[in-house]
Amino acid sequence: MRIGELAARVGVSIDTVRFYEKRGLLPAALRRASGYRIYTEQAVERIRWVKFVQGLGLGLDEIAEVLAMLDRGSASCENQRPRLRAVVERLDRQIAELSSTRARIAGLLDGCESGHCALAAK
Repeated sequence: MRIGELAARVGVSIDTVRFYEKRGLLPAALRRASGYRIYTEQAVERIRWVKFVQGLGLGLDEIAEVLAMLDRGSASCENQRPRLRAVVERLDRQIAELSSTRARIAGLLDGCESGHCALAAK
């Protein structure tokens, strides 16, 4: 399949497919004599996997490391456990920050509802 079909099937832009190739997240595609890239079902599955783990909170550098290990056959639960712990810790920090921000906004809202809006007081 050509790049536009691949992009449409996985719900990303053509530029994203090219970017993934440049970053090494997607192996370089074979090319026809005309220069058009040719992609396989493996490219579809790989991009879907990248999007899945991105949604779990892994960054592109982390994903590239995992993919390199998968490609070498060296990825295991044991060597991925620290990576997953780090993501959980990062998410816990973000949750704490969001909870703090929510509490501050709720306080502002309480003030607005009692006629003392801090946003309009300046």
